[in-house]
Amino acid sequence: MILYPAIDLKDGNCVRLLHGEMDKATVFGDDPAAQAAKFEAAGCEWLHLVDLNGAFAGQPVNAAAVEAILKRVKVPAQLGGGIRDMATIETWLTKGLARVILGTVAVENPDLVREAARAFPGKVAVGIDARNGHVATKGWAEETDVMVTDLAKSFEDAGVAAIIYTDILRDGAMQGPNIAATEELARAVTIPVIASGGVSTLADLTALRDTGVIAGAISGRALYDGAIDLGNAIAALRA
Repeated sequence: MILYPAIDLKDGNCVRLLHGEMDKATVFGDDPAAQAAKFEAAGCEWLHLVDLNGAFAGQPVNAAAVEAILKRVKVPAQLGGGIRDMATIETWLTKGLARVILGTVAVENPDLVREAARAFPGKVAVGIDARNGHVATKGWAEETDVMVTDLAKSFEDAGVAAIIYTDILRDGAMQGPNIAATEELARAVTIPVIASGGVSTLADLTALRDTGVIAGAISGRALYDGAIDLGNAIAALRA
């Protein structure tokens, strides 16, 4: 199971939100590229980037910070937030992103997800953010009637590289991930599922790994707070 350190970008800074609320942001640093380099030095295999402003604006906002990260590190990075058309997808992949994450458009324009996955094999993931089992869009601001598993299953034949599943009520709360819901989703589809939201201890990571069906886990606040030592966690997951 791959551990993805998270760099969430708001106004050019590294932040973590509580329950996805922009007015509950804790700033952890003003140099995202330096933070990315620290994660790389600790041995991470991937980086998970989120343009929080972009998720609300519907277009890239923290592009300068993302580009600085891509120039600074060699490990592959995936990015979500404000990516809602083919031109933006192509631009980011051209600039060196390994994978784009499509969230809101997966609900509003699923044909775009299919088109992008065909055009860029292995480079398109779907971000499914959920509150009480229902998919939320537009930076988690709008809750839909779409159920998580139904949305995931609709992309089974699309060639999607991964599903990033976030339980919004766990995100940034340091209360542990929703292992049961994540495992249920991972068993319902053949697409690799990456867990996000609430991963706050090494025990959380090993519990996700030990399901045997979860492909990855994203952690942010716990790495910044020191609750998880990235190097130790990577070593433990490999063991």
